[in-house]
Amino acid sequence: DYCANEPECTMRCVSSIEDDLFARRVDPTDVAAMFVEPIQGEGGYVVPPPGYLTALRKLCDKYGILLVFDEVQCGMGRTGKMFACEHEGVEPDILLTAKGLGSGMPIGAIIAKESVMKWESGAHGSTFGGNPVCCAAALATIDVVERELVANAARMGERLGAGLRTLQERHESIGDVRGVGLMWGVEFVRNRATREQAPDLVHAVVRRAFNEGLLLLGAGRSSIRLAPPLVVDEYDVDVALNILDKCLGEG
Repeated sequence: DYCANEPECTMRCVSSIEDDLFARRVDPTDVAAMFVEPIQGEGGYVVPPPGYLTALRKLCDKYGILLVFDEVQCGMGRTGKMFACEHEGVEPDILLTAKGLGSGMPIGAIIAKESVMKWESGAHGSTFGGNPVCCAAALATIDVVERELVANAARMGERLGAGLRTLQERHESIGDVRGVGLMWGVEFVRNRATREQAPDLVHAVVRRAFNEGLLLLGAGRSSIRLAPPLVVDEYDVDVALNILDKCLGEG
């Protein structure tokens, strides 16, 4: 919305933090950290414009603020890189990961620079931290993801993205398609010109797809997410696209 009336992205979404928040509302010396998802998850699978993470990194460095990337959804190979922030080459001070880290086992991780993690002995604890079974599962998962699945996510993501853009050309109800690797959002609208959202269509498509054997999940107010397993192949991608095409054709 910051650049809605601009011919191209002005990165106003970042500069407003300094020009508005820091100038009028919050003393930047009182800000310990900024938390951001390199690709937004529950908010609608929104991919930021190129340069966004870099601009945030510069802003945080200017004011001595820690930059924290929440990669619980977009990390662990999901986007065709081990972590989504790698696409822009931006290194956070702290990175959070979970979900895919343990292949179903309950485990998460806080990864930080040494300067951040230099705490006094006993300053922080975790009741279930260091569970040996979960840690073993995570190590095995990391090995497979790095050796095989990151590359597969990149390849299959290109196929999935191309297919979704073809569906966008066929169906006026698709207002936007965005994603990287195997993390795609499809936004539904009532009218492409006004971009009026269509949450009722999201619910209808999710229901129809489920009846056809495709499990989808909403994201944001008017989008669905497509985040297939990292082991997905060409056949599965094509079947999913065909089912989605059929569901959208039902009106």
